[in-house]
Amino acid sequence: MLTAIERQLRARKAAHTLHGTNDSRALTARARVAFLGRFLEQVDGSLPLEERLRRAEHLRSAYFAGLALKRARSRRDGRQDGSRRKNSKAAAGQAGAAFKEVEFRGSSTAIASR
Repeated sequence: MLTAIERQLRARKAAHTLHGTNDSRALTARARVAFLGRFLEQVDGSLPLEERLRRAEHLRSAYFAGLALKRARSRRDGRQDGSRRKNSKAAAGQAGAAFKEVEFRGSSTAIASR
């Protein structure tokens, strides 16, 4: 049975293999259209297309600005007690160690130096 870290690493390896052997743009084209379409749907449909696209782009920018604000608050709140930084570093170290052990068994120094 695989641990959570090993499952994550196996999935990461599969994703890199998929995107290394296929055109990533083609694989994600439908998802990008759907994602960007959600902003276009929020704009008044009676406006000319050029204005709708301009406003949809602003809604998209606002969405990502909101995510950045949420992340900044989360990072700030995590630093107050120090727990998030320590835990994330520990998890990253465990994931890296498991990756080297499971996938490479010490065979590549380029991977180990990451």
